[in-house]
Amino acid sequence: MSNKRKVKAEEAKATQKVELLEDRAKELHAEKLEASSQVEQATPRPSEAEHHRDFRGSDNAVVAEVDHDDSTRTLWSDAFRRLRKNKLAILGACYILFIAVVAISADLWVPQTLGDPINIDTTTTADLTKLPPSLDHPFGTDVQGRDVLSRVIYGSRISLMVGLLATAISTVLGLIMGALAAYYGGIWDTIIMRLADIFLAFPYTLFVIVMLAVLGGGIQNVFIAIGVLGWPSIARVFRSAIFSVKENDYVDAARSMGASDIRIVARHIFPNSVASIVVYATMNIGGAILTESALSYLGMGVTPPNPSWGSMIQDGQQFLATQPWLMIMPGLAILTTVLAFTLLGDGLRDALDVKMKDA
Repeated sequence: MSNKRKVKAEEAKATQKVELLEDRAKELHAEKLEASSQVEQATPRPSEAEHHRDFRGSDNAVVAEVDHDDSTRTLWSDAFRRLRKNKLAILGACYILFIAVVAISADLWVPQTLGDPINIDTTTTADLTKLPPSLDHPFGTDVQGRDVLSRVIYGSRISLMVGLLATAISTVLGLIMGALAAYYGGIWDTIIMRLADIFLAFPYTLFVIVMLAVLGGGIQNVFIAIGVLGWPSIARVFRSAIFSVKENDYVDAARSMGASDIRIVARHIFPNSVASIVVYATMNIGGAILTESALSYLGMGVTPPNPSWGSMIQDGQQFLATQPWLMIMPGLAILTTVLAFTLLGDGLRDALDVKMKDA
């Protein structure tokens, strides 16, 4: 029923646009007639044919004006216009931008104002150990006297880096595998999809732990493992998107003109399928951040004493009853960051889906 209402709404909108065009053309024509009536009486009255041509000229001028305005609109400009109306998505994007700016500029101000997030000052450790949140230490201090806020800020670097790099790796692999499976089909589709089924059959976190056991610890191996194991979902999404557009007339026309397979995929299929990939990749960043936090919590992620949100929660869990801020603050950082990426991805989905533009 909702689809029928959307179709009726679009038809009504189109009818209203036609009526507005006709009214505008009539107004322009009336203005010209009024101006012509003010000339000398000796001027002969235009014939019926000239009158009709003049009206058609006014109508064409209005249509050309509207077409010129519409020609400047693209999928991305329309999507951005709809995205700006989604307050939650804009809130998520602003929060992500804020976290990124704070993380990038941390070296310029965090050690000077909040203290070193890694090194321990043994001369002040006894006085600064496990202090509650205050003006000097907004998030309190940990068991070694280090400021929790400074460690949360530096931990955001790790989380954002893992989220972005791991998602980039999985997206590239997923696009390649999905394109091979959907465009060529046959044995390629069977092999790639059965391989994806094998990857998806194992519990994701357990599979990442096994891969880290093979590769070894370290942050670089964390985002490699998360990225390599995350391609099946993106491959399935891209495969479905290609199936929906590869049989269109413009693809057949490009193929008949001798375009190579790579050119057809890159120039004709991918641009018409990229919307779903952008949405899925944005939401996938939040999942990668959660996975990195879980690995650090289990001691297989970031190597101490480097700060990570997951390792900070692991360090503070034994003090949950007496000093809860040691777990709550990094936990809130994970919650808000993942929520921001989810809200942004949800907003992008609504903005890029042309079927929802009037919803």
